[in-house]
Amino acid sequence: MLNDLSQITTITVSNLRSITERKAASIVAIVGLAGVVAILVGVLSMREGFRATLDQAGAKDVAIVLRSGSAAELSSGLSLEQTRIISSANSVVKQNGMSVASPELYVIIDVPMRSTGTEANVPLRGISTQATQVRSQFKLIQGRMFTPGRFEVIVGRGAASQFAGLDVGKTVRWGTTDWDVVGLFDDGGSVSESEIWTDATVLQGAYRRGPTFQSVRAKLISADAIRQFKDELSVDPRLNVRVLSEYDYFSEQSKSLSTLINAVGYTVAFLMGLGAIFGALNTMYSAVSARTREIATLRAIGFGAWPVVSSVVAESMLLGLFGGAIGCLIAYLGFNGIRASTLNFASFSQITFAFAVTPALLLKGLLYALALSFIGGIMPGIRAAKLPITSGLREL
Repeated sequence: MLNDLSQITTITVSNLRSITERKAASIVAIVGLAGVVAILVGVLSMREGFRATLDQAGAKDVAIVLRSGSAAELSSGLSLEQTRIISSANSVVKQNGMSVASPELYVIIDVPMRSTGTEANVPLRGISTQATQVRSQFKLIQGRMFTPGRFEVIVGRGAASQFAGLDVGKTVRWGTTDWDVVGLFDDGGSVSESEIWTDATVLQGAYRRGPTFQSVRAKLISADAIRQFKDELSVDPRLNVRVLSEYDYFSEQSKSLSTLINAVGYTVAFLMGLGAIFGALNTMYSAVSARTREIATLRAIGFGAWPVVSSVVAESMLLGLFGGAIGCLIAYLGFNGIRASTLNFASFSQITFAFAVTPALLLKGLLYALALSFIGGIMPGIRAAKLPITSGLREL
């Protein structure tokens, strides 16, 4: 075993010293692998950013109540009386004699994208006075809170960066109403930053919704109280509702897009990976061909076939490591933190998020590059080991 390791080390070092003689082929292999890794990590960083945005909005001690059978707020509906019953449940936190619960209304409006000017679906949410208490990370970062009863809105940081006309001080027209943008808010990078908020009563009147809502967000006395909360609401004959923690609700919301991104990312990476494998094969076959006589000499003086194969694979994987590292660096510098927006299929509205190149994605990219380079090196290595010693020694 020690003899094999010594032989592998000796041949590998010799191989690496001769890489400069094959610079062009080696660079092609490295660039190909770097491109594959950069694309794979870049596409999957979109999934990570989208999922992180939804996860950051999901607290386990905050419940979302929808009409039974509703998968999202857009398809839900609750009466004013039902929202009062929900808010008064014993499991809901009380502050100064008031339940920390927010009945909310949700409509979709058309707002032009800053980058293209094309119309996008953006959520306009009507909230109650307790909405900011339910969302623990909420804070105004510019302007002021809207005044209840007025046609005023505050805008999430993500929405303001992606959509036109949402700067503080602007007046915008949605439907038949002019709205004044009076504030900009941050919510810890959550999905709420993709939204525009106003007074729920004002929104009901502007869109002729009457005294109805689509959801209730309630701060619970603890994360474990979600079961008690469900039980309280399920036994009330006046209610027919679906209760989830915010965490579970947004986990459901992220599944469809995450699945699509995974499918696209891995398909593209697979197809590009085939090209990278051919590049690695070409490089390593060239290396074996250039060193036919040297390999035959080593075999003649007692070096085994296994060390020869291992040395070729090791050289290929070293190129893969370089290519993977470069690809990871390109992906991190090119994608991490970039803000974008995409359609949330669950709500049919745009959601803004930041691409997230995580350590786990970088590791996945490196491992993929090493796997491709291993495949690209194994066949040339076997060919090198099978070269007839006598014919190899006759090579010029």
